[in-house]
Amino acid sequence: MLTAAQLSTIVNEVLTEPPPRIVLDLGGVTFCDSQGLGTLVVLSRKASHAQSLLILTNVGDFLIRVLDITGLRSALMIRNNTCLLYTSPSPRD
Repeated sequence: MLTAAQLSTIVNEVLTEPPPRIVLDLGGVTFCDSQGLGTLVVLSRKASHAQSLLILTNVGDFLIRVLDITGLRSALMIRNNTCLLYTSPSPRD
C-alpha cells in the first residue's frame, strides 16, 4: 500500500526521464482521501508537462464514484481495459 507521498516520490523519479506513458494500476485501492485525489491530479499535470501520459488502470467502482462526485474523472485518463492501444495518425496525401 502506497501513501500519496510515496506515490508522488515514485512518479516524480520516473518523470526525471519521462516515458511516453506511466500506467498506475489501482486494483485493490479501497480508500482514497482528498490528499490522494489531489496527488493523482497533480501527477497527471506533471506528466503532461513532461509530455508523458499518466494512465490509471483497474480503477474500482468505489474510486470511479468518488471521481464522479468530485468532478475529477474528466481530469484523469482512466483505462480499465487490459489492452492500451495507441495509433499514430495516417499520413495525408
